[in-house]
Amino acid sequence: MSGERASGPTRVGRLWARLRRVLAYVVSGPDVDFAQYSSDAPSAQAALDIFRGDWASALPPPLESCRAGSMPLFSDPRIAWAAEQLGGVEGRRVLELGPLEGGHSYLLERLGASSIVAVEGNARAYLKCLIVKELLGLQRVRFLFGDFVEYLRGSPGRFDLGVASGVLYHVENPAELIALLGRACEQLFIWTHYYDRDAVARDPRLARHFTRSTTVEHEAFRCTAYRYEYRAARILTSFCGGSRSWSHWMGRADILACCRHFGFDQVAVGCDDPGNVNGPSFAIAARRSVPATR
Repeated sequence: MSGERASGPTRVGRLWARLRRVLAYVVSGPDVDFAQYSSDAPSAQAALDIFRGDWASALPPPLESCRAGSMPLFSDPRIAWAAEQLGGVEGRRVLELGPLEGGHSYLLERLGASSIVAVEGNARAYLKCLIVKELLGLQRVRFLFGDFVEYLRGSPGRFDLGVASGVLYHVENPAELIALLGRACEQLFIWTHYYDRDAVARDPRLARHFTRSTTVEHEAFRCTAYRYEYRAARILTSFCGGSRSWSHWMGRADILACCRHFGFDQVAVGCDDPGNVNGPSFAIAARRSVPATR
């Protein structure tokens, strides 16, 4: 009998709590953000509009009419240049750092890479890569979310080619990144900005980002690097720089010397753009004359 008397008030209490929730819903409405739902039929544009106004890249066929960004990263001639310099990518295992929106991943798959592991540390960029993978039906690309320096420090195995486009000038120690790529990859493609004293002196807008110089070193390689402050750019949702408020830029000659120091003794240079509005830039296609010991 005592058990029955205890259960009565408990049931009443649960019913009253449920009634109060219903009344609260009627009075104030649901606490669900219905803006996260779509009321349209599924489409490529609907998926792209999850990040409306935040896309950098224009999409390739058959999605060229979709509203996205304007940069031609899905038809980037730098990837074609790298493939030509390095003997093609067909059948090769590729490690890509910072895929951004998957444009270069798409090109590497189309050029015949057997597999592409693409590591992205920016959450928004990573999710955009997944959208692109689904919309374009990419089959041989695996996108990973996380810090690519930590990934490389973890000894992820060997790759035939490392692709590091637009990332070297976003890290704290670019010499270490080149060393880690040298440990993991037989060939290497880098596109990067670099520090040039004269170019910085001519451009006050660029100069304001550089605050001081320092020495970076890794495994017996040392050089001067220049601290670049992102400043207000970090508050933008479109920001795609490094994970800190600053990074280090190396000079052009030091980048080439660093590649050679870590085993890439055959180095081709191209895509020179000393007048790039965001800082002088160039590309490197590097390989070893003797394969590294596995």
